[in-house]
Amino acid sequence: MIDIDKAIAAAVKTGKVSFGSNAALQHAKSGKAKMIILANNCPKDIKEQIEYYAKISNVPVMTYKGASMDLAAVCNKLFIVSALSIRETGDSEILKAVETDEMQEHSGGIE
Repeated sequence: MIDIDKAIAAAVKTGKVSFGSNAALQHAKSGKAKMIILANNCPKDIKEQIEYYAKISNVPVMTYKGASMDLAAVCNKLFIVSALSIRETGDSEILKAVETDEMQEHSGGIE
């Protein structure tokens, strides 16, 4: 199983990552992001907009288990991070986390 925190930190260090919900929304609309990560306390209206455009552009969206302060700590930033978009993964294997999440969702069955 992949460690999400380490994968995000590696993407921030070695890849191309944009911070902020406005950048995430733009990348979701244009499809330029390889993945978008949202903090679990990202405002609902922003989260819905990003998820809507990301679905149209086939950009995977992952909700981080922690709040924006936790996501900022993982990214080693001194400001809160409610959303980040990964344009280049660098040495990170973060996209594998999406693949395993999708496999788990599809194999889960219908409730």
